[in-house]
Amino acid sequence: MTDHHADHHADRPHEVRAFFASRAADWDTKFPDDGPAYAAGVAELGLQEGDRVLDAGCGTGRALPALRAAVGPRGTVLGADLTPEMLQAAVRAGRDRDAALLLADVTRLPLPDAALDAVFAAGLLSHLPDSAGGLAELARAVRPGGRLALFHPIGRAALAARKGRPLTPGDLRAEPNLRPLLDDCGWDLIRYEDEDSRYLALAVRRA
Repeated sequence: MTDHHADHHADRPHEVRAFFASRAADWDTKFPDDGPAYAAGVAELGLQEGDRVLDAGCGTGRALPALRAAVGPRGTVLGADLTPEMLQAAVRAGRDRDAALLLADVTRLPLPDAALDAVFAAGLLSHLPDSAGGLAELARAVRPGGRLALFHPIGRAALAARKGRPLTPGDLRAEPNLRPLLDDCGWDLIRYEDEDSRYLALAVRRA
């Protein structure tokens, strides 16, 4: 889920669904220029041909073509989202050609342990009612040494300014908060960028 305009913590999954359901139809027209940013974010995962990768909270699937290009025809690309309308928009955009789309809660993935080489998650952290539970579930599904990219096409300060809100010290995406959270969930943060042009936190699944 990659909303530029929502930064609230939803109490229940149905509130997240309701929020995105009403915005799915015009999502890509609202943010038409994000494609190159997503491709650059995907590149940071260092995917190899044949890898198995999940877009967690894939929304309308804007990262899926880049993920497919990175893993090639032999690779596996999955897109999981909680909101049926988002997945329907992904299908309308033809992105189901690049990935298998799953209507699923990323805190309860229908995947075996260590099934994935990597996870791409754009804007996901803001919408997880239980961020630790979600990050731990992603860790469960990724093999040791696999990678997680938490991404947003603009940085925290630019996003807050767009919404007319201040940055708060309690923001989970701030490095001092994110690093221990990831650590508790089985991830080692290896790179952190928070610039106007993008937000990227890159982590490796501990063995």
